[in-house]
Amino acid sequence: MMRRKFHTALLTLVSLLTLAGCSLPGLASASSDNTVAITGGITSESQILAALVAGMIEHYTDKDTTVINNLATTTINHQAMMNGDAQVSAARYTGTDLTTTLGMDPVKDPKQAFDIVKKEFKSRFKQTYMASYGFDNTYVFLVRKDTAEKYGLKTVSDLQKHAGELTAGVDTAWITREGDGYDGFKKEYGFAFEKILPMQIGLVYDAVSAGKMDIVLGYSTDGRIASYDLVMLEDDKHFFPPYDAAAIIDDKLAKEDPKVKEAIAKLAGTIDTEEMQKLNYEADNNLVEPTVVAQEFLAKHNYFEEGK
Repeated sequence: MMRRKFHTALLTLVSLLTLAGCSLPGLASASSDNTVAITGGITSESQILAALVAGMIEHYTDKDTTVINNLATTTINHQAMMNGDAQVSAARYTGTDLTTTLGMDPVKDPKQAFDIVKKEFKSRFKQTYMASYGFDNTYVFLVRKDTAEKYGLKTVSDLQKHAGELTAGVDTAWITREGDGYDGFKKEYGFAFEKILPMQIGLVYDAVSAGKMDIVLGYSTDGRIASYDLVMLEDDKHFFPPYDAAAIIDDKLAKEDPKVKEAIAKLAGTIDTEEMQKLNYEADNNLVEPTVVAQEFLAKHNYFEEGK
């Protein structure tokens, strides 16, 4: 059984404190040599991943862990690592770190994107970008099954013949987003939707399921895709950059205690997109605590011990 040593730090003023260059509050007691601080985030997915990493570390090493959730952005997660408030960041995405943390242009090839962030994080920040958990949480166009069958939709390119008939609901920020936003999409795919309406990302799934929208832009690992039985259209022109999910570990910790890095490495390639959807569904739809979702997943797979 997993040892229950998770201590979640609720950080309500973290944005202001981080931008001011201060250390995160409440972590002084978690800074002992035997405690590994792990950043999670505000989403169920990021919190599940943080709990998975914590569980693996505690199972395979003699370390305790503390999980720091409610960090709203990649920038804040990164700053926590740079300040020394955390030694592991559990929910990072190659595409986001490439354009946000590193300030570089998007890269469409997943391997190339990973190679770049791995190299740059090592040289700039003395951090190791671990291998992907096995899934890519990127933007994806979604339709109901009846819509897919009616128009013969399997790929995004299939939409071109019918775009003039369809109403699309998309994340508000995506319409004006540079690079992989709507303007870039129209140039890449060569068409525009008849109607496109800005929405909060959390509302798009209900909207398409209820028939208020014909097509929506969501996230590929959202549990509601399965619960609403929605069809994901293949981004056949690879317009959206890869957002492979992975953990990051501070090189100082990896050198001092290589077993920590080895424990995290066991999670590589163990969670595909469908599995992450299921885990998110448990948290978001069934209201199971992310820590419990992670514990049950690790126990089910025997902590990915060799030969089991």
